[in-house]
Amino acid sequence: MAAASQPSRTPSDAALEEIEGAEAIAWAKAENAASLPRLQSDPRYAALHDEALKIVTAKDRIPNVAFAGDGALRDFWQDQDHVQGLWRTISPESYRSAAPEWRTLLDVDALAKAEGVTWVFGGATCLAPDDRYCLIRLSNGGKDAAVVREFDAVERRFVDGGFQLPEAKPNVDWVDRDTLVVATEWSKGEVTESGYPYVVKLLKRGEPLDAAREVYRGQVKDVAVSPVVLRDPDGTARAVLIERALDFFNTEHLILTDGGAVKTGLPTRSTVQAYVAGRVILTLEQDWPEAGFQEGDLLSLDLVALQADPAHPKPSLVLRPTPSQSVEQVASTRDRLVVALYDNVKGQVLSFAPGETGWTATRLDLPKDSSIHIASASEHDNRLILSVTGFLSPSTQWLADATGGEPVKLKSLPARFDASKDVVEQHWATSKDGTKVPYFVVRPKDLKLDGQAPTLLYAYGGFQVSMTPAYAATVGKLWLERGGVYVVANIRGGGEFGPRWHNAGLKLNRMRVYDDFFAVSQDLIHREITSPRRLGIMGGSNGGLLMGVALTKRPELYRAVVIQVPLFDMINYTRIGAGASWVGEYGDPANPEERRVIEGYSPLQNLKAGQPYPRVYIETSTKDDRVHPAHARKAAARLKALGYDYLYYENMEGGHAAAANLNETALRLALEYTYLSQQLMD
Repeated sequence: MAAASQPSRTPSDAALEEIEGAEAIAWAKAENAASLPRLQSDPRYAALHDEALKIVTAKDRIPNVAFAGDGALRDFWQDQDHVQGLWRTISPESYRSAAPEWRTLLDVDALAKAEGVTWVFGGATCLAPDDRYCLIRLSNGGKDAAVVREFDAVERRFVDGGFQLPEAKPNVDWVDRDTLVVATEWSKGEVTESGYPYVVKLLKRGEPLDAAREVYRGQVKDVAVSPVVLRDPDGTARAVLIERALDFFNTEHLILTDGGAVKTGLPTRSTVQAYVAGRVILTLEQDWPEAGFQEGDLLSLDLVALQADPAHPKPSLVLRPTPSQSVEQVASTRDRLVVALYDNVKGQVLSFAPGETGWTATRLDLPKDSSIHIASASEHDNRLILSVTGFLSPSTQWLADATGGEPVKLKSLPARFDASKDVVEQHWATSKDGTKVPYFVVRPKDLKLDGQAPTLLYAYGGFQVSMTPAYAATVGKLWLERGGVYVVANIRGGGEFGPRWHNAGLKLNRMRVYDDFFAVSQDLIHREITSPRRLGIMGGSNGGLLMGVALTKRPELYRAVVIQVPLFDMINYTRIGAGASWVGEYGDPANPEERRVIEGYSPLQNLKAGQPYPRVYIETSTKDDRVHPAHARKAAARLKALGYDYLYYENMEGGHAAAANLNETALRLALEYTYLSQQLMD
């Protein structure tokens, strides 16, 4: 396909890797100027943008509230009037009333205006039991790097002379009112090869950063080091754990003692999930044959016993999922352990009570055949806030008690599109090695199976991230209502069937992930739901890499490819952005055996002339300091050099989300669905 008019001069790869280099920024702006009119001049664009903006800024969205220690609920809220957002609070009684009365804690729009910085709220770490004092993360433009400032939620202002940390990628927690345990970039460049901190110190109130006392030092080759404080519901800190990430999935667990940090005997592929009733709760991502446990198990450890003998932990089993199940989420209330368990990608919630002889499970009475997310668990009683959703069912918010009883519906999202004409199906495709791979199809009930349905296939396939059903508000309005079909594939690399599903696609076995995706694509075509002329695909980050592999390996299957904030240059990924942290997922290009596999699929190196590539749409963010925009930039530059048509958009803010606020989110959505309309509906 001949290239349309594109900017004439392309910087070198080295220049494109300068995240905010003048040459790279000028190139990106020129690319935007060439591509945006091709989408925004489409007669459909304005309506798609208006619909997207209406949905993402709607004031009748369900607030994402969480329990606070002062008995109130808190959430972070954005709408068209509050683009950067409000951190706010409300009483439970008012929240359940017909006219909720919110109280603003921090107006981020006002702060951004006052300080002349596009602040993006990154969350708050508050000190139990009352959660009055909080460590607020604020990033410039949505980067992972952030500043940390102490905030008083009663006075609703930053604390004069309070704790402050300069911009970095810090991991921080409270030990007590006057002590923080902090991992950060203490001096310029004192970070791992992945760009994260590896030195942990105790910082006392009022002392300068250079006076903090070091308690642990990892290594430059680590991914990161993070402190975790385990505390009782009354706020008392019972232990400080040090999590030394050797790679993205292998973590050395240490416990801080008076004599320093002591290594525990926990497997490196295990994750501490919660602390409840004196017990440390962890999941296993590998077999632990010496202790008699296997990957996927949920385990419990007595904290006092672990502190007495860190090298020889003695766990007990809480839950062993079946082959069709996975532990998707773990939380704790005052004295209950709560688990979101999925079976064939359908959710349920179990509540576990500790006892002398083990754990007793109770299943909460919630809607079936849905995705269920634990939005918040109270540390002061046994209340839960749960989110229940499905592709066609507007999300609902429930208040439940982990000890049992009938959950109470708090809020329901109004329908954003007409779902009455649609149906959801679950199908299974057979991958190259015979593995059965599930996927969901959302389609019109009266769909004619003639291969002519415009179909959008979405997948991720990595880092044990599960693609569970969720209410498709913008997909429904911008795609389904217009006659499109939407598909979500549960390919290996994800966590839909626990660690085994993820582990099956690591490193040398990476092609299994892509084979699964091709199998789903071919199954859709075989069922005559769609055809290559009408099949489009979309994915971001690791899913953006998946899109690049699909483009270069099987271009004949697809008419549209949306590549969001992607990895693309896998031969060099370990030295770009935070890439070194992902060696545990993809393997190391410096290892000859692993490099051979990576060379076989790395999209940038596999782009070739004379291939039946569709016109692709690539988007990224200048402020993405996780997956560097150089990946997307080099993809576009290589396509241009080979003479292909393509579309490229780089948002100058937004971080890895590719949008710093809701207006930018609406713009991104409108661009994507205009492109998909042009490619698949015209």
